[in-house]
Amino acid sequence: MKLAGRNAIITGANRGFGFEIAKKFVAEGASVVICGRDADQVERAVEALQKLTHSKQTVLGLPLDVSVEENVKQMINTAIDKLERIDIVVNNAGVYGPKGLIEDVDSNEWTSAIHINLFSVFFMCKWILPHMKKNNAGKIINLSGGGATAPLPRISAYATSKAAVVRLTETLAEECREYAIDINAVAPGALNTRLLDEVLESGPNVVGKAFYEKALKQKANGGTPLELGAELCVYLASPATDGITGKLISAPWDPWRNLAQYRDDLRNSDIYTLRRIVEKDRGKNWET
Repeated sequence: MKLAGRNAIITGANRGFGFEIAKKFVAEGASVVICGRDADQVERAVEALQKLTHSKQTVLGLPLDVSVEENVKQMINTAIDKLERIDIVVNNAGVYGPKGLIEDVDSNEWTSAIHINLFSVFFMCKWILPHMKKNNAGKIINLSGGGATAPLPRISAYATSKAAVVRLTETLAEECREYAIDINAVAPGALNTRLLDEVLESGPNVVGKAFYEKALKQKANGGTPLELGAELCVYLASPATDGITGKLISAPWDPWRNLAQYRDDLRNSDIYTLRRIVEKDRGKNWET
C-alpha cells in the first residue's frame, strides 16, 4: 500500500485517465477527493471508487469547474475540512480546445482552453501550497503531455498551455524546494480517451492529414495503457520519490521505475526538463 493513510485531490477524475489515477490511488490506500464538471459522472465515479475502499478510506466527489478560482478555493477548503490534511494534488483536468489553423479558431474557445489547462493548475497550486508549506511536505503532479515537447499544428491552445504547465512546474519546484514539496509533470503517453475521439470526429481537414492518420493508428493499436501513466502518478506521489522535483517524466518512454536510485543525479542536472538547444549541442560552431 504505497499511499496508505495519504489524502489526495485529483481534478478531472470523473472519467478517463483521471478516473484511472483515482482507482490506482484508492487501491494503494489513499483517500481521494475527485472533481469534474458533470455531476452525474462525478457521482458514478464516486460510487465505483467506494467499492474499492477499505474501512479507513474516504472518497469524496465535487462537481465543479477548476478553471474558476473560487471553485478551487472552496474545493480545497472542503477537502481539508473533511480529511484534515492534503498530502497529494494531481492536476489532471484538461481539454484539447479548438482545432484548426490559428486564424480560423474561435478566440473565446482558445482562451477558454488556456484557462482550463493552465489557470486551473495555477489556482490549485496557489491555494494548496500554503497548506503544504505549513506541513513541510507535499506532492503535486501536473499532467502535461506531447503538447509540451513538440509542436502540435492545429491544436495550438493545447500545445501552448501544456508547455506552460511544465515551466510552471519547474518554477514552483524551485520555490518549494526548502519545504520538502515535490512538484513534477507527467506525460502519460498517447491515450485512447475522449480527446482522441475529438480528433477523429474533427477530421483531417481540421486537425491535418498527418495528425489524423496518426490518431487512426493509435485508435487501432489501443494507445498507451491508462494504467501505465496512473502507476507513474502513484510512484511520484509515494515516499519513494521524496526529493525528486521539477521534472517532466514520460510514462511510456522514461525508465521511471528506477528514478529513486538516481535521486542525486536528478537533483544536480537538467535531465527531464525543458531546455533550449543551441548549435553546439548539435556539433555546430556558428561563431566563426
